[in-house]
Amino acid sequence: MVKNKKEPAIAGDHYFSSLPQSEAKYGLVRAKFFGKNFEFITASSVFSKRRIDTGTRLLIESMVLPVTGVVLDIGCGYGAVGITAAALNSKLQVYLSDVNARAVSLSKKNAERNRVFNAQVRCGYLYESVEDLKFDCILSNPPVSAGMEIVKAIITGAPKVMCSEAVFEMVIRSKIGVKLFPALFIETFGNCTIVSRESGFRVLLGKYCGGN
Repeated sequence: MVKNKKEPAIAGDHYFSSLPQSEAKYGLVRAKFFGKNFEFITASSVFSKRRIDTGTRLLIESMVLPVTGVVLDIGCGYGAVGITAAALNSKLQVYLSDVNARAVSLSKKNAERNRVFNAQVRCGYLYESVEDLKFDCILSNPPVSAGMEIVKAIITGAPKVMCSEAVFEMVIRSKIGVKLFPALFIETFGNCTIVSRESGFRVLLGKYCGGN
């Protein structure tokens, strides 16, 4: 793994650690989205090892994808969101990025396992690994346990890698940042739409009207 330029390596056993220290204990999660069956290899020190969590499922089932273009799944974990997006539309070029080296390895394996060939996985902190790209859509189930400042940075840092008219979609717990996150969306994108609500979660969408 290339040493992070902007953030020191975070050692430990959290899913937002860059270099998990514990021995990996693997699992397998099966899911069905939009009539397609998926299998995801999971592991300890990666978010939601035993199942597709409610927030991730809601984001997948609610995501608004472009007909063509480039999509980013930031904080991808083992890749459920980005791999599903890529599988749904072969015309998309999907990038998955995570600071957790174990998550990045799993996402690569899961793309192969699900026979998804229009996806690329990168390792990096926030948008560091994709600064050379511009996206038509960014998807995020943010690492709230890593701290609110990280979640804020995911939102406010998005425009620098977004095309004009691109969309940013994030799932949040309704009881966490219920006023803060919509306000950040409005400050960052000029707008905020709640596209879905379910089981204590909601998916927010912001459309970016700047860029090139």
